[in-house]
Amino acid sequence: MTDTATNNKPGDQLSVAKVEEFLDLYLVQKAPSLPENIKEFIVKYGPYISVVMMVLMIPALIAILGFGSAFMPYAYMGGLRPGFNFSISTIFMIGQIALQIIALPGLFKRAKSAWRLMFYASLVGLVYSLLSGAIINGLVSALISFYVLFQIKSLYKN
Repeated sequence: MTDTATNNKPGDQLSVAKVEEFLDLYLVQKAPSLPENIKEFIVKYGPYISVVMMVLMIPALIAILGFGSAFMPYAYMGGLRPGFNFSISTIFMIGQIALQIIALPGLFKRAKSAWRLMFYASLVGLVYSLLSGAIINGLVSALISFYVLFQIKSLYKN
């Protein structure tokens, strides 16, 4: 078995496919596997749990967007950094939630494209955490979500 992560040439660019391949190697092939009944439970009931979580997030999302639009000018009065951080966090939050909402119908159908959208949503969450300075929290959260996502990947079909 060839480890493609170590065979990269010095000019190679990092791509999502390479990240996915790297994570597949370490989180599926080398990591301990979840039992099949746990994987099936996650795939079967995960979309319903996602719907419940999104419904519970609606009041917070409305509050953040509502207060955010009202107080955005004042955030920049405190300096460029607080306003910029607020703007970036709002953009990343909207992007992550949008990817999850778009993925929902496909998750119920067990479509590989929906799994990929959830993977992208996790990547967006990781990038946001790193940019906002929550490095440890972001890395731990991403590791857990990537582990679960890659363990159930085989149950999604094209």
